[in-house]
Amino acid sequence: MSNFSGYIFLLLGIVLGITSNGFLKSTNGFTIIVPTIFCIISIIACIFCLSKAMNIIPVGFTYATYGGLTIAAVTLFGVFKYNQIPNFYGIIGIVLIIIGVILLNTLGKTS
Repeated sequence: MSNFSGYIFLLLGIVLGITSNGFLKSTNGFTIIVPTIFCIISIIACIFCLSKAMNIIPVGFTYATYGGLTIAAVTLFGVFKYNQIPNFYGIIGIVLIIIGVILLNTLGKTS
């Protein structure tokens, strides 16, 4: 498989991770069955996609990109769905995470 397919699996993993984590609050501690099932299925699919991506892309790059972009996107999800606006330091932290992901993917090298 090519690098392109690895990044497709990574993108799918990120979308599924955002979906699962974004709707986790609506499970009410896994007491509401429909959102709970939705979250479980989407996180299993997310992990499957990440495992496929890690067969092609280095593990560190894959997980750092997944983690960073998922954190940033779920934070935005919280802003829009739950009106949970981070303070100044939270915003700076999210920006630094995104900058780190960009640096890792553009300038980072593995040996």
